[in-house]
Amino acid sequence: MEQPIKILIVEDNVIIADDMQSMLEEIGYEIVDNVIVYEQAVEVLKNNHVDLVLIDIILASDKTGIDLGKHIRDVYNIPFIFVTSNSDRATVENAKLVKPDGYLVKPFEQQDLYTSIEIALSNFNYSKKENSKEIAGSDGDAFTSNSVLKDSIFVKKQHLYYRIQFGDIQFIKADNVYLEVNTVDKKFLVRSPLKDYLEKLPKNKFYRAHKSYIVNVDHIDAINSKDIMINNNLIPISKDFKEFIISSMNS
Repeated sequence: MEQPIKILIVEDNVIIADDMQSMLEEIGYEIVDNVIVYEQAVEVLKNNHVDLVLIDIILASDKTGIDLGKHIRDVYNIPFIFVTSNSDRATVENAKLVKPDGYLVKPFEQQDLYTSIEIALSNFNYSKKENSKEIAGSDGDAFTSNSVLKDSIFVKKQHLYYRIQFGDIQFIKADNVYLEVNTVDKKFLVRSPLKDYLEKLPKNKFYRAHKSYIVNVDHIDAINSKDIMINNNLIPISKDFKEFIISSMNS
């Protein structure tokens, strides 16, 4: 099933923190926790799944938000955004040293918060793909309405990014310039060529069954000479894919 993005708020002004939480929950994000000091944030990160952290630079602890940003860079592979009243040159230069994925100056509106988060997630995942491309020498395009983690993919629907576990994707159908990503009980529209999308999916589970379809072989319920059945959907298959499935069944 799809899951909203999980966000940790680290802000020592309780009124601002509560206001941020209300804005984020109204958009549809899930707040993992709302803490005021470095030590609490470290503990939350240690014990919970967090997709993104919003950090005030000045905290109610000896260690600052910049210290927390360094800790996140050193220990976790997740994006974070500084949310602060300080926009002076010295603060910005110090913040740049830990390479935040965004810098939002208070006061701000809900749309500013949403835009910063969306851009941070998109840039962070694009950067991850570029790094893996340098290591593996593989091809790849920038993420736009979807982005990949190791066991799931983010798919944008209206104003939210939803996380879908790879195992929950049953099949993907090409429809003009869009793809229809089908899970057990949901459909998502993604703007991407089918070939490019296939490259983002695990190669041991997802195959091009037909010029217009990618299928998750774990969800195939039945097969005949021309089609496969997935969750009562009849999907045409190519000759090559039929031979591959039959070969896999016999091996």
